[in-house]
Amino acid sequence: MTDLPAAESRRAVGIWLLVCCAMVAVMVVLGGATRLTESGLSIVEWRPVTGILPPLGEADWQALYDAYRRSPEFQRVNFWMTVGDFRTIFWLEYIHRLWGRLIGVVFLLPFLWFLVRGRVRGGFAWKLAAAFALGALQGLLGWYMVKSGLADRTDVSQYRLAAHLVLAFLIYGWLLWLALECLSPPAAMRARPAFLRGHAIAVAAGALLTVVAGAFVAGIDAGLAYNTFPLMDGRLVPPGAMQLDPWWLNFFENTATVQFTHRTMAILLVAAVLWLWFRGRNVDLPAATRALLDALAAAALVQMALGIATLLTAVALPLGVLHQAGALALFTLALWAVHALGAQPSR
Repeated sequence: MTDLPAAESRRAVGIWLLVCCAMVAVMVVLGGATRLTESGLSIVEWRPVTGILPPLGEADWQALYDAYRRSPEFQRVNFWMTVGDFRTIFWLEYIHRLWGRLIGVVFLLPFLWFLVRGRVRGGFAWKLAAAFALGALQGLLGWYMVKSGLADRTDVSQYRLAAHLVLAFLIYGWLLWLALECLSPPAAMRARPAFLRGHAIAVAAGALLTVVAGAFVAGIDAGLAYNTFPLMDGRLVPPGAMQLDPWWLNFFENTATVQFTHRTMAILLVAAVLWLWFRGRNVDLPAATRALLDALAAAALVQMALGIATLLTAVALPLGVLHQAGALALFTLALWAVHALGAQPSR
């Protein structure tokens, strides 16, 4: 516990980190909405500093519109758009980028204050610095992703989209873990069954891998095909699922395989969560930990229902956004369960 902040500052640091977690969660939802509304390529320049200012007049709007008109997306897909139409896709991407900058400020300024005052120290301070570095990397990765849709494509690379989303989840998970470390008093900890923690780790990892698979579904618009459940247009495995060569390419670029993989992983994840819940019922656990496992099981069932509804409606915008938010909620509870089940015996 020597890496933790000073005892008198632990609660304040933990609450600050939870605020940062909430902001990252909003960012993930905004990113999902940006993707689903195809707004992400509306801003074709990356200006980390000056880009914070919105268009201030008609001349600014015209300049942004003219820059967008040179993009492949406009020339091949949105060539019908006027300046007024362009504004509707611009604002969501602008808010998405602005929110990312705001997260950086909300994280960096308190971090420096805690650091100067000696409230965070040693290894914990380095863990916070690593979180900030990951956030900066996420900004670069976001622009790297956008650039993939400004050359020859009319959308972004699914590989870069998946990397961008997964890094967001990793940053969120890292901040959440550090917050839990601050807000879980050592005196309240006691031994937990090791097999349950191992199971919870597998669930958290499975949730993250399912998110990766979902990112590829979004990246190649695989959710717009095979809009039936539980079968895929009347078949368990649709024809053409392994038609690409080499074979491994099917898992990233074949619509049928990508959607089938995501479906299968999601079903297995729900089964793993329910099994964890069942195993936890037969173990003497604190009431709070038992309630956490109940919430995790409920979240898994809700997320599965949202996924099915999203599929059956061919990715209706509200359901698509809720499904991405549900993935983050499920990942949150899984990671929280790992922490709660891994508490060391009190001394």
